[in-house]
Amino acid sequence: MIYLDYAASSPLCEEALQTLMTMSRDVYANASSLHDGGGRAAHILERSREFVAGLIGGDPKRLYFTSGGTESNILAIHALARGLPEKRRHVLVSAMEHHSVKLAATGLVELGYEVELVWPDAWGRITPEQIEPLLRPDTGLVSVQHANSETGLIQPLAEIGAFLHERGILLHTDAVQSFGKVGFSVEELEVDAVSISSHKVQGPKGVGAVYIRPGVSYVSVYPEALHEGSFRPGTVNVPAIAAFAAAAVHTCGLIEQRTEQYVSLRKYLTERFRECELPAYLVTDRLLGNALNILPHIAGCAGLGYEGQYVMLECNRKGLCISTGSACSSGHQAIPDTLSALGLSEGEGHSFFRISFGPDTTAQHLDRLVQALHELAQTK
Repeated sequence: MIYLDYAASSPLCEEALQTLMTMSRDVYANASSLHDGGGRAAHILERSREFVAGLIGGDPKRLYFTSGGTESNILAIHALARGLPEKRRHVLVSAMEHHSVKLAATGLVELGYEVELVWPDAWGRITPEQIEPLLRPDTGLVSVQHANSETGLIQPLAEIGAFLHERGILLHTDAVQSFGKVGFSVEELEVDAVSISSHKVQGPKGVGAVYIRPGVSYVSVYPEALHEGSFRPGTVNVPAIAAFAAAAVHTCGLIEQRTEQYVSLRKYLTERFRECELPAYLVTDRLLGNALNILPHIAGCAGLGYEGQYVMLECNRKGLCISTGSACSSGHQAIPDTLSALGLSEGEGHSFFRISFGPDTTAQHLDRLVQALHELAQTK
């Protein structure tokens, strides 16, 4: 099997695997227990918190572990919204968000908040110019993802954050795709809250985190919870959290090296498309141009002439794992909102498929992929 779906999930790195096994065997006590076993687990938990918070330049006291990116987004957005003054119940969300952010927005509407979508400009960017016409005196919160899971497009958060903070508006970002792929700090990005996930950085599934900047008011969805500073209930999974921290430290330490690898692979893929005269193209190259900031490990493609799901299934039949977009939205027939927002036609959107690289991806893997796509194109 050739795995080219790292944007959906990644295999455990050796550091995470060893940590998970060791901690599962040796640190099994409840971190809330008052005996020595609980104290040891609590120590490991807090050290993990320090490591993960340090990777984004944050205060460990404001980092809360969750069950993953989806829960992180929902809890962060609701906690920030609930902490807003009564006269600030208008929320803006970009039109290109992950499904979990849309779930959070729907939940806010049910609680009486007003939620509006922010659409990108012609280059797929959410900028202050896109946001400003939608601002109202009661706008209190904006959520814009750091990098998109379908296209890899990175948004100018620092610019957005500075603009919003001048107006007393909070900014949340879903950094699940960007964490471990590009280096950043919460101060540099000018964000008030960040959501991240473990299994995107070669850690175990079922673990994520929310960071909320010191000084930012929030009200927990579970104010009576006894764990994670009342941010989230439930016994804390210390072994998985420790493995998350190990994976994050390992992955973030290799960002520069892997970026060079992924840029080279992305260039190689586009060259092979041209050499084989495939009608497929990278969406970002065709619609957005090459000057924009893009995660190099994600290659969202369209134009092969088949439904993306059919392309995915044909590749799977030949031992190649690719996707048609976010795994959390798989099975839905509508084209991703991301692609609609970028102006793709319905036909182009339905032909979309995504390739995403990982540390083990090679040019030979892409040769096998291009061969499979070429054989498919020949049958048309």
